[in-house]
Amino acid sequence: MNMVRGGARNRSGPQADQNSGRSDRRGLSFTALPSGGFTEKPPEWPFPKGSTRERAVWRKVWTYPQAAQWIKEPWRWETIAMWVRRKVLAEAPDATAADVTALHRLADQIGLTPAGLKDNGWQIAADEVASKRAEKPAKQSKSAPARRLRAVSDGGG
Repeated sequence: MNMVRGGARNRSGPQADQNSGRSDRRGLSFTALPSGGFTEKPPEWPFPKGSTRERAVWRKVWTYPQAAQWIKEPWRWETIAMWVRRKVLAEAPDATAADVTALHRLADQIGLTPAGLKDNGWQIAADEVASKRAEKPAKQSKSAPARRLRAVSDGGG
């Protein structure tokens, strides 16, 4: 039996950068996810039963940017529901480390972590309109003239 040795492994080395030359040569590209999130109606809860809290988290998670891709991939919906179920379990005061570990692994699979976004080839688009809106122009007093720089002699010669 041959044992595989060496080679790239998931999460080994520096994160891929779509702006680097090496990534260009590898054909790395990312699908842009809407920074404003997903605004359509979420699919129905996929399991026969679900608590009120699970259904609330299900509706909330379908507002995340990742949901814009999930809606195109119905095969992921049960994994997303399992993440929701694990999240609710992990919120409980008696949650175990195993509950939290399972939650994190599922989050990676469905793209809710930075590593998961990378693994899925997704990137949340920058909201340039909101950042421009957040920039406030510098206020200038209308009564005082704008200050100007002037050359000052250093007195030496």
